[in-house]
Amino acid sequence: LFPDATTTEQQSLVLVKRLLAISVSCITYMRGLFPESSYGTRYLDDLCLKILREDKSCLGSLQIVKWIQGCFDALEKQYVSFSSHFFTGVVTELYQFKFKYKKNVPQMDISSNHREFVTGLCSEDIKQASRLLLRKLYLLMQNLGPLPNDITLTMKLLYYNDVTPKDYQPPGFKEDASPGDLLFGGDPVSLKVGSVSTDFHLMKVRVTTEKKRMRKAHSELIQKRGPTEISHQGLDCEEEEDEGSTKINLLNLAFSQEEVTGPKKKRKVSEPEKLPLNSRK
Repeated sequence: LFPDATTTEQQSLVLVKRLLAISVSCITYMRGLFPESSYGTRYLDDLCLKILREDKSCLGSLQIVKWIQGCFDALEKQYVSFSSHFFTGVVTELYQFKFKYKKNVPQMDISSNHREFVTGLCSEDIKQASRLLLRKLYLLMQNLGPLPNDITLTMKLLYYNDVTPKDYQPPGFKEDASPGDLLFGGDPVSLKVGSVSTDFHLMKVRVTTEKKRMRKAHSELIQKRGPTEISHQGLDCEEEEDEGSTKINLLNLAFSQEEVTGPKKKRKVSEPEKLPLNSRK
């Protein structure tokens, strides 16, 4: 399911691609978007994974596969910084995948026994972080309330402007026609699902949903009321995070464009055609 090693940039890229594909598949399966025939079954230890496949009988799942392939193109070119998947109208759930590309691999310090100074992250640790991320995502999906009947799924890609050509669009995507704020219908809470880091890539996953939709959200983990609007330009703000933290925090991303990226650094955004999901399984 995952590469045996991640010692090369290509192996690391394969890992990140598979993590993204499996995560999106998990979200669509656990949220009941497509029929069983749209998924293949793989196992990760004792965890049964349902992975999207090209099911010609389900146009919706075919479209999602094309979106993922478009994101792969942007990952290969190291253009994409954020992949955001959400249900529109009034936003009910937002799934964010943040990507960073590491230019400098650390050098070995033979005089130190500290693990952080040794070249190369341990492949087994990377696999374990990948397993943990997927398990936490599956657990979270099990504790979300049902989706409304009339929803539309879309996906937006945000890019690193300094390296992305102005006219670049991945296959299946176009320039975002509505880069405004995302509006939640209720009080949003943001949950850090986890992250996986190799010597070449970093991938973080965050889920935001309405507080009332969390079946087992403990009140002591949810802080003061936060904004209900999320600026697209605020999704890529830099942050210092505790990678091992599972604490639930209120989403606090309603920054203006100028506050986050400066007035001359508007983030390039692209999107595919929106996918109505009126008749789910």
